[in-house]
Amino acid sequence: MRLLWPLSQLYRGLQAWHARRQRPIHAGVPVIVVGNVIAGGAGKTPVTQAVVTYLQQHGWQPGIVSRGYGRRTTDCRQALPDSPAHEVGDEPALLARTTGAPVFVARQRIEAVQALRAHYPATNIIVSDDGLQHLALARDIELCVFNEDGIGNGWLLPAGPLREPWPRPVTATLYAGQPPQPMGSAPAFALQRRLAPTAYNGLGEHIDLLTLAQQPVEAVAAIARPGAFFAMLQAQGIPLATTQSLPDHADFAHFSRQCGHDTPLLCTEKDARKLWCQHPQAWAVPLQLQLPTDFWDLLARELAKLQPTNSPPEHVNATTISPF
Repeated sequence: MRLLWPLSQLYRGLQAWHARRQRPIHAGVPVIVVGNVIAGGAGKTPVTQAVVTYLQQHGWQPGIVSRGYGRRTTDCRQALPDSPAHEVGDEPALLARTTGAPVFVARQRIEAVQALRAHYPATNIIVSDDGLQHLALARDIELCVFNEDGIGNGWLLPAGPLREPWPRPVTATLYAGQPPQPMGSAPAFALQRRLAPTAYNGLGEHIDLLTLAQQPVEAVAAIARPGAFFAMLQAQGIPLATTQSLPDHADFAHFSRQCGHDTPLLCTEKDARKLWCQHPQAWAVPLQLQLPTDFWDLLARELAKLQPTNSPPEHVNATTISPF
């Protein structure tokens, strides 16, 4: 890693140059960005879903924008609940299904915002799934999410995991495991993740997760941290006959089972639609995310600043079901 340190300094200089050239464009409505400063999966999308659900419960009409990472298209388009992942990306398609909010994807987030507001003019707040480093879109609230690895060795890419120097100013930091060090000046909140008690398949069937613990299962995941999914299954007492870790956003075109069809096949909710094309009987296991009341208090205060004539939203104990 030390040999890559000079390249990380070059990366730092290029990033600073890019930031100076940006002229952020405001969306015309408040914008919340949910992002991270580390490469790889940090759990941004579950937080996005939780925030969107909170906004819906408190009288806002949110829309969601994303780049649509992993899609094969390059245009600006709406992600619908039944949109193929290769057209809009895994996370936008899942957010459209699980939140009911309008979702648009574009490489330039402001383009997605403009298209979304043109089609859904009642939208009065935007939540960007990822985009902390997409400085072309002005934002009012920034939420930075960390997984259990924190900031790693604290070095920038490619010598370390950081996309940009940390700490940096944000509205709040959300973390799994131990809080990232250094912390920075933003309030930090621990998040808790666990598997939902019920899984479902592409045939419209549901099953109690405890029922699946009665025999060994086959598990597959095409996410940034597949080991986390397998570990959570084992924590629920589900014995794993075999596991397959595929590249993040894999399309499952070449996936083949390692066990017989009598062995239950389990996957993440993010992977389900792609896997169901071949194996509709596969069980998708959603993830439950819980954030502390103190975080929702902070978000309520920040939202009140954006609408000073409105009373702050009431407290909620928000538990939502989201993908990995």
